[in-house]
Amino acid sequence: MEKQLVTLAIHTYEKAQILKTLLEAEGIEAYIHNVNQIQPVISAGVRVRINEKDLPHALRIIEDTQCLSEATDEQGADENAPKKVLIPIDFSDYSIKACETGIRHAARIDAEVMLLHAYFSAYIPSALPFATRDPIVTGTAGNESIQAVYKRVQTDIENMCTLINRKMESGEWPRVKYNYILKEGVPEEEILEYAKEYRPTLMVMGTRGKNQKNIDLIGSVTGEVIEQTQTPLLAIPEHVPYSDLGECRRVAFATSFNKRDIEAFGRFVTIFKEYPVQIELFNISTSHNEWNEIRLAGMDEYLTKQHPGLNIEHTVLHDGDLLDSIQTFVEEKRIDMIAFSTYRRSMITRIFNPSIARKMIFHGNTPLLVIPI
Repeated sequence: MEKQLVTLAIHTYEKAQILKTLLEAEGIEAYIHNVNQIQPVISAGVRVRINEKDLPHALRIIEDTQCLSEATDEQGADENAPKKVLIPIDFSDYSIKACETGIRHAARIDAEVMLLHAYFSAYIPSALPFATRDPIVTGTAGNESIQAVYKRVQTDIENMCTLINRKMESGEWPRVKYNYILKEGVPEEEILEYAKEYRPTLMVMGTRGKNQKNIDLIGSVTGEVIEQTQTPLLAIPEHVPYSDLGECRRVAFATSFNKRDIEAFGRFVTIFKEYPVQIELFNISTSHNEWNEIRLAGMDEYLTKQHPGLNIEHTVLHDGDLLDSIQTFVEEKRIDMIAFSTYRRSMITRIFNPSIARKMIFHGNTPLLVIPI
């Protein structure tokens, strides 16, 4: 019977040869087509083809293995960098909860902590050329208003430090080296800019959780930061029953079966290497269940081989609304945290198609670890 070949990937000649070798090492027959016979090395658009029956097996390994070396290099860079935890705060109760979680994590990994408060003050310069009948704050009065705002936030941050010092001295919170910084401007913009400068290992922020009002959802600073962050971000809802990640036993890791997920998993392992957690892979792909089962099983097998000390299992989500399926999965498996990979998108995309991670902030009360790729 004649073999039925399917195209698995299209690469340059060099990458096609690497993939062919990889597949054959796994027992999969692979063939290269459309090669320039005179100058094969410079060929582009080279097809790697396999037997149709081998497709499920090949799908388990192709994308993950291609980016393994990149993920490994990034992990090494993270491990050699100074350990820092950035905690943006707004002095709310849920912000204090995030502060405690961040400090406990910093103590475990021997990191320093930076508290960041970004405040917005409406100042209209006196030289602004427009007319209005309403009174506005300008010139010297405006400067006095700015000073009043700064004085208030300075008092708030000093009160926060007094609270932290008291809890550290009593032994309720662990002792860590920490400092604070105040930034004037739009909070989400200031947080993102300072994170680029400070380069923390992890950023920890609080959220109100699923019962907050719609107006809070629209203006959520944490939600905006999630969409654009280049730093791993842990979002802590206010009603989470623990404040020490050491109490986190089961972490779910979401995958849509692309190359970003394997790199994100490497960063996840770096962050959680101090915590003995059970990892539950689950799908956020919309393909049929049988394909999700095959691909999840393959990813489970691959990650277990690459990280032999980890305890990894996988679960295929039920059909239906994705957020509801995730919530059911969280409840059935008693998940303590969900990890997502994310990437920066345009403003239009963020407005009309917010990420799964951002939606999850307002859908449940489970902490989210967002890993940008």
